[in-house]
Amino acid sequence: MINKWSFYTCLTIIIAFLSSGFKPFDLDTHKWFLIDKADGTHYLFPSLEQNDYPNSNMPFTGKYFIGYKEAIGFKESQGKYKKINSLGYLGKYQFGVTTLKTVGVHNSQAFLNNPQMQEKAFVALLSKNKWELRKVIEKYEGKIIDGVRITESGILAAAHLGGAGSVKRFLKTNGQRKCKDNYGTSVKTYLKDFGGYETSRIEADSEASVK
Repeated sequence: MINKWSFYTCLTIIIAFLSSGFKPFDLDTHKWFLIDKADGTHYLFPSLEQNDYPNSNMPFTGKYFIGYKEAIGFKESQGKYKKINSLGYLGKYQFGVTTLKTVGVHNSQAFLNNPQMQEKAFVALLSKNKWELRKVIEKYEGKIIDGVRITESGILAAAHLGGAGSVKRFLKTNGQRKCKDNYGTSVKTYLKDFGGYETSRIEADSEASVK
C-alpha cells in the first residue's frame, strides 16, 4: 500500500515538473521581444527600399525586362540620363544622333533632358532591331557560338551596342568576326552578359518610334 502511494506521489511530482516547462512566457516581462509599430522598427526587415537588396534575386534584379534594361543602362552610362561620352553618344543608353533619328528623335538636347523619352527610345530601338533580326533570332537562338549560348535578349543587346549588321556578321561567321565598338567592347560580350533575359513581349516593328 505504501509502495502504491509512493508511486502515485512520484508520478504527480514528475507530471507537475514537466508541465511547468511548457508554460507560456509572460510577455510583459520580455519587452525586448515586442515591437512598437510606431517606432518604425517593423520595417527593418524586409525593407521597403529596392536599393537595400542589391545582390538579391528578386524580380527587379532578376531576368525580367526591367532588370534587362537597367543592366544595359548601367553598362552604357551607369544609368545616367544626362551622360555624354567622348564620342558624343547620349543618355542612359548611349544613343548616337543618327540612331535617334531612326526612332523619331530629332532634338538631341530635348532627348538628353527627358528620361521618359530615353526609355521609349530604348524600347523602340529594340522593336526595330527585333524586326530586322527576326530571322537571325529564329535561326541561332539556343545555339552555342564561340562559347556563348545565343538568346534573343543577347542578340538585341548586341545590336544596341554595334548595330544589327555586326550581330549578323558575328553569328554567320560562327564567331570569327570579332566585332567591337570604339571602346573595345565586343558583340560577344553583350551576347553573353545580356543573354537569357525576358524580351518576348517586345514587339517586332520596323516602324517603331518615340511617340
